[in-house]
Order: sequence, then structure tokens, then C-alpha cells
Amino acid sequence: MSQRVWLYITTIAVGLWISATGAAGLLPDSLAEWPVNVWCWGVFAYVYRVADRKERIEMLTVVALATPMELFFSEVWLIYEYQRDFMPLFVPAGHYFLFDLGRRAAHRMRESMAMPALMPFVPLVAYGAWTGGDTSGVVMLVLVLAFTQWGPQPRLYAAMAWAALAMELWGTYLGNWTWASDVPWTGLTAWNPPLLVGAFYCFGDLLVNLCVAKFEGEPTPEGSA
Repeated sequence: MSQRVWLYITTIAVGLWISATGAAGLLPDSLAEWPVNVWCWGVFAYVYRVADRKERIEMLTVVALATPMELFFSEVWLIYEYQRDFMPLFVPAGHYFLFDLGRRAAHRMRESMAMPALMPFVPLVAYGAWTGGDTSGVVMLVLVLAFTQWGPQPRLYAAMAWAALAMELWGTYLGNWTWASDVPWTGLTAWNPPLLVGAFYCFGDLLVNLCVAKFEGEPTPEGSA
């Protein structure tokens, strides 16, 4: 596993843990996030400095899209709520880390395995719908399958479905944020976190790649670094 992958994983995991626990009680809750914010954006700045032009465009595009989407989901739609009632500053940088982790995982996946990689979700989504605990999973499963079937980067979408679920399970376990059991405006229900929360990430990744391809004036190769 590459040094950058370990750096991303460590940054996300430690950042979420410190933010949730107030630096193990060594710092007041109001101050605990600041070391995380500085560290995450420091890592982002370092990666930006050593990246090539295309990756820099991707980094800025991810942040530019993720920030308003996070604010809309948490402050307007209210489908989840952060521990301190507002999006932590390190979250947009974390979105790029997760995007790049998903892309690197996609590199290791054969394209023919993208759709089969999503099949374990099917019985779990069916169970959530049958029990009524996560009826939104059906909609999000359809979206993820559609992205994977017809989107330009099927391996990335399949990888992001699992990467996003792993991060969401860790973040909700620590209590950094909580998903609403009743999804506003829809009449649907959701687990905490929703099983197919990766649908939101797939949509964001699609927007990122379309924006970058348009800005570059050329198609974006699948899973390019």
C-alpha cells in the first residue's frame, strides 16, 4: 500500500477520532477540532504542492463541489446532523482524500468486477426495505447500479460505495454525525448510516470528472491519477 494511501487513511481515521472525543479529554470540545483542521488542510496543501496540473484541478473541483453539497445535505435537507451542529472545516479536504482512495482502489479492480462487487449490497438492501428500517436503500441502490452500469468510471463507483460505507460507519460510530431515521421530504427511512450512502459520493464523483474533463477539454480516463 502506497505512502499516500496510508497518509489518507490515518488522517481520516485520526481526524474523526479526535473530533469526536475532544482529543481524549486533553482539549475542550470547542478546541479539539482545530488540530484536525490544520493537519487535514496541511496534508491537502502538501499533496497539492507535489501534484500535477490535472490532479490540482481535481482537488479544487472536489472541494468546490463537496462544500456546498455538505451544507445543503446537513443544513437545508437535514438528512444528517453534525455533532457540533455545523460542518467541521476538515470535511471538504476529507472528501478529496476519500475520492483519491476510491480511485486508487479502482485501479486494482478489473472492470468486469465492478458490478459483481456491488452484489453483496442487494440482500442487505432487501432486508432494510422489508423491515422498514432503510427504505431509502432501494433508491440509492438503483442509483449506484445505474452509475456503475452507464457512468464513465464503473470501477470508481463500485469502489466508492464500499469506501464511503466504511468511512460513514466509523464516523457515525464515533458520533461525529448522525443520519436522520426519517429522510425529510421523501417519506423514506434510513439506517445510521444508510447502507448505500455511497450513492451521494458516486454522484459527486461523476460531477467532478465531468467538470474536470470540460475544463481540460478532453475525456477523463477511468480512474486516472
